[in-house]
Amino acid sequence: MTTIEAVAAVILKDAKVLATQRGEGSNKGGWEFPGGKVKPGESPEYALEREIHEELDAAITVGEYLTSAENDYEGGHLVTHCYLCTLDSDHVVLSEHSAARWLDRESLDDVNWLPVDSAVRHVLKHGDLL
Repeated sequence: MTTIEAVAAVILKDAKVLATQRGEGSNKGGWEFPGGKVKPGESPEYALEREIHEELDAAITVGEYLTSAENDYEGGHLVTHCYLCTLDSDHVVLSEHSAARWLDRESLDDVNWLPVDSAVRHVLKHGDLL
């Protein structure tokens, strides 16, 4: 089974976290923390900065590591490393997502999270970040 290493940005602002809805692919409509695959030779932090620039046309500051989550799917095993991040400005353009929402602790369950992201949602809901 192939293992794919990915990263996700847990972008925090005013006790809320940014969630994005997939606009295409097999997981279309599912909600996630933005991010993507780590390319060979990239650090997780660099991959995260690159992915957020590609997906949201935004610059972020990558902070501390939060957690990792894993999930098996058709064709492989996904390991996603999640980092606390902040946007460098309020400029965000959705290029790969159909929607975005800022969620607080009470609204974290209002969206249909993809499996890996649901595990991260659990960490946020029961932690002290929101």
